[in-house]
Amino acid sequence: MAQGHFVAYYRVSTERQGRSGLGLEAQQASVRDYLNGGTWKLVAEVTEVESGKRNDRPKLAEALRLCRLHGATLIIAKLDRLARNVAFVSNLMEAGVDFTAVDFPQANRLTVHILAAVAEHEAKAISQRTKAALQAAKTRGVRLGGDRGNIRQIRAKGTAASVVSRVAKANARAADVLPVIRECQAGGRSLRAIAGELTARGIPTARGVGTWTAIQVRRVLLRG
Repeated sequence: MAQGHFVAYYRVSTERQGRSGLGLEAQQASVRDYLNGGTWKLVAEVTEVESGKRNDRPKLAEALRLCRLHGATLIIAKLDRLARNVAFVSNLMEAGVDFTAVDFPQANRLTVHILAAVAEHEAKAISQRTKAALQAAKTRGVRLGGDRGNIRQIRAKGTAASVVSRVAKANARAADVLPVIRECQAGGRSLRAIAGELTARGIPTARGVGTWTAIQVRRVLLRG
C-alpha cells in the first residue's frame, strides 16, 4: 500500500485534449486507484499540456519543486509518457526526487540502476582514454606530474568549495519555499504567522525540521 506524500504529474499531448479531459481523466483515475488504501497524502496534481517531443516542461519543473518542498514522491500514471523523454530523465536525476510509475512501480529502482550502469561505463571509458593518452605522452618523453601546491592552499580550496556547495543548496531550498512565503505575504501575514502556516502545511525546514520560526522565514526572504 502507498505511504507518504505524493505529487501527481499528468501529461496530455495537445491543448484541445487538455481542455476536454481526454486522457487526463484516465491518468487521474489510474493514480487514485494506485493510492487507494495505505497512509498517504496527495499534496498536489500538476498537468502539462504539450507535445511529447518538446524538452521544455515548466509544469514538470513545478512538480519537482513541490516534491522537494514537501519531501514527496513524484507519481505518474504511465512510464511511457515520460521515460522516452531525455529532458524528463535528466531533470528527475538532477532534482534528486523519487518517482513511481503506476503501470511499472519497479521502474524507479530499475531506471536508476540502468542510468548508473551507463554512467559507470562512460566513466571507465574516459579513464581508459585518459590513461592511454598519458602513456602515449610519456612514451614521447613528455614529463608528467608537477608541483602539487601547498597543502594548506589545497585544503583552503576544498573548504571554499564546500561553502559554495552549502550556499547553493540553501539557495535552491529557498527558491522552492519562496513562492509559498510570497503567497502568505500577499495575504498580509506576519513572519510569525507565515512560519505557522509553513509548519501547518507540513513543509520541512532546510534541516528537515517540521517547525518553522519567524527568523527562518526571514532568512528565506533575504535569499530571495
